[in-house]
Amino acid sequence: MSGVSPNEPARNVVLVHGAYADGSSWSDVIPLLQRAGLTVTAVQNPLTTLAEDVAATNRALDRQDGPTVLVGHSWAGTVISDAGNHPLVTALVYVAARAPDAGEDYTALAAKYPTPPANAGLVHHDGYAQLSESAFLDDFAGGVDEARARTLYAAQGPIADDLFKGRTTTAAWRDKPCYYSISSQDRTTAPELERFLAERMDATTIEVDSSHLAMVTHPEAIADLILMATRGAHGPVPTGRA
Repeated sequence: MSGVSPNEPARNVVLVHGAYADGSSWSDVIPLLQRAGLTVTAVQNPLTTLAEDVAATNRALDRQDGPTVLVGHSWAGTVISDAGNHPLVTALVYVAARAPDAGEDYTALAAKYPTPPANAGLVHHDGYAQLSESAFLDDFAGGVDEARARTLYAAQGPIADDLFKGRTTTAAWRDKPCYYSISSQDRTTAPELERFLAERMDATTIEVDSSHLAMVTHPEAIADLILMATRGAHGPVPTGRA
C-alpha cells in the first residue's frame, strides 16, 4: 500500500473509541464531519487486547481511499499510537487520550498524577471489567444529559481485565502531526496527565471545560480540532468553541 503526501488534505477520518464505550460515543461528532464532506468510519474495538484493537483499527484504515486522520479517545490513544504509522494516516488526534511512548509502562506514568475518581468504580466479573452505574454517570459521563448518559452506559463495552497491560511497539505521535483535546473537568483521566502528554508530543492543543466525554459534551469543538488536522492547520481553533 503506497503512502500519501503529508501536505495533502485528508478526506477520510477514522474514529476509535476508548474503554467503557463503543463506536456510538462518536455519534455527535460524525454528522459534523460528514457535513464538511469527509468520509467517516467509527471502529468497533473488541477491547480484549491491544493487538486486537490495533488490528481492528488497521482493518478500518486499510479500507480508506486516501489521506486519513486517525482519532482516538481515552484508551484508544494507545491504539492510535500503535496503529498511527499506517501509510494512509496524515495526522493523529487525541481526545482526553492516553499517548504512551513505545514500550512505556503507562500505568506507572499515570501513577505520578492524581488518581481519577472513576478508578474506584471498576467492577470485575469473569475476566472483564466495567464501570459501575454511578461511576459511569457521575465520573465518566459527567455533564452529559442523563438520558443520553444512561444510553451510553447501556452500550458500555466491557474490557478484558488485562487490556491496559498491553504496551505499544511504536509511538506514531513521534512521526506524525498531532492534535490533543484536554478535558479540564476529567474524572477518568487526570487533566494534569493529559496536559503532560499533549506537551510531550508537541501537539496543537485545545482545552475544553468538559468531563471525559468531550466528544459528547462539546462535539463542535472536537469536530473543529479534527477538521484542523485534516487540513494540516495549526494554532488556535478558529471557531473558539472550546
